[in-house]
Amino acid sequence: MTETTTATETPGSLITQDGQIQWAGLLLGPGTPYEIDREGLTGWADLPGLDSGDAARPTGHGSWAGAQWSQPRTITAGIWLVPGAPSGASGELLDAFVRATAVADAEQWLAVRLQGRTTGVRARVTQRAVPTDRRYATGGITRMTVQWTATDPRRYALREEALSLALPHHGDGIDYPLAYPVDYGTPTSTGSGVAVNTGSADTCPQVVFTGPVTRPRLVNHTTGRTLEYALTLAADDRLTVDTLEGTVVLGERASRLYAAAPGSAPEQLFVLRPGENRLEFRAAEGTPAASVQLSWRSAHL
Repeated sequence: MTETTTATETPGSLITQDGQIQWAGLLLGPGTPYEIDREGLTGWADLPGLDSGDAARPTGHGSWAGAQWSQPRTITAGIWLVPGAPSGASGELLDAFVRATAVADAEQWLAVRLQGRTTGVRARVTQRAVPTDRRYATGGITRMTVQWTATDPRRYALREEALSLALPHHGDGIDYPLAYPVDYGTPTSTGSGVAVNTGSADTCPQVVFTGPVTRPRLVNHTTGRTLEYALTLAADDRLTVDTLEGTVVLGERASRLYAAAPGSAPEQLFVLRPGENRLEFRAAEGTPAASVQLSWRSAHL
């Protein structure tokens, strides 16, 4: 069985119109007391700086082309605090802004809607400026600046996609006595499916193998890369592969990174390319109950 589903996630759930930004439960932009400066958001759709693996040719012109990887994304917004009535609201609004832009170790979703499309990055606040000048003291109005840094520069679709594959198995086969034309039965699962990344950049899926299965293997024929683990999973076992973080966990926290079979790709290189990715689930042994599930968000750079 091949099944594709979509699920709505919480990032960007407060956004209702173009130009709005959601961060840490705070909504900024049109229709809010936090108006975005006319310069808008900088760094959101720009290509971040690149780290290059080019190597200089020691006996010739130029260099050998190497891999290119994007550096973290820096996003900056100028925000006008325009409280309106009632009197004293400016202080409460400023407090809410300061709480939302406090220093934190963990990244969280920064979601932006532009031209009908909402995308998001995982980021942290790295700078904040709040002038408390005469204009603020007398009218409660000030132009603030906030800067976020996203260690993963990709902008993700906020809708998460999912694809579930079972091991190949056939139906009931031929019925006797024979009647023509002969019905040879149809496979109830081919173990194959297509994952579509509608963005412009590779995205890292989460992969979950569920038993009973021995030596589960997932092949992406589009990239030519494989995930395979020399393990036997019981019916209740779940092996979770996080290809963004490069982790392999059995159950809740038992690492099985060492179980990667020869020829299995490094987890962080098992990506979904932009467009269609043809996937195939196989194993040394298994039952129709065994499955693999992928979840991902389409990514843009």
